[in-house]
Amino acid sequence: MGSPVKVYGTPLSTAVSRVLACLLEKDVPFQLINVDMAKAEHKKPDFLKIQPFGQVPAFQDESISLFESRAICRYIVEKYQNQGNKNLYGTNPLEKASIDQWLEAEGQSFNPPSSALVFQLAFAPRMKIKQDEALIRQSEAKLLKVLDVYEKRLGETRYLAGDEFSLADLSHLPNGDYLVNGTTKEEMFTSRENVGRWWGEISGRESWKKVVEMRNSPLKH
Repeated sequence: MGSPVKVYGTPLSTAVSRVLACLLEKDVPFQLINVDMAKAEHKKPDFLKIQPFGQVPAFQDESISLFESRAICRYIVEKYQNQGNKNLYGTNPLEKASIDQWLEAEGQSFNPPSSALVFQLAFAPRMKIKQDEALIRQSEAKLLKVLDVYEKRLGETRYLAGDEFSLADLSHLPNGDYLVNGTTKEEMFTSRENVGRWWGEISGRESWKKVVEMRNSPLKH
């Protein structure tokens, strides 16, 4: 095994924590390198060489540099397919396609409203930023519709892409965790029988518990 992969960012970031959860599921050694966004370290020339949009995470595996958390996760599960959780990205083309379609649903349908709610409800108060009540109402309405679809799906299968925990489920953990544990909107998940069961299962995984520990003490990593 070569040197540990490098993840640049903070576990407080939803995108960074998505990558960390994937690495932990796959038992891939990693080094987390803190990027102080308050000091605009993510906008410095050296960082922009590996993340041209000046966001986190940035990811390095020896000579390879990647950005965008979902693409990084796909790379990790493909490269390290024979270690850790071998079912994270399926074992045949149909399983991969099913995982991909729910990953797309997360990225396109779940992420926009949930990210808006996380920022407005969890981060804006800490940052002393006025909350946008209209955006909160609009985002909540959109997310409720997505969760209604999930409720039906999860009545048919244990996890979103089938009966195995996969990247599709993992990708929901960062925003979901902030909403369930960091805002007053947890009932959006817990009031739905199937979504509530699913959330309890995926958020209780050891990999995610470790990420939450890192979130709670980010300066130690």
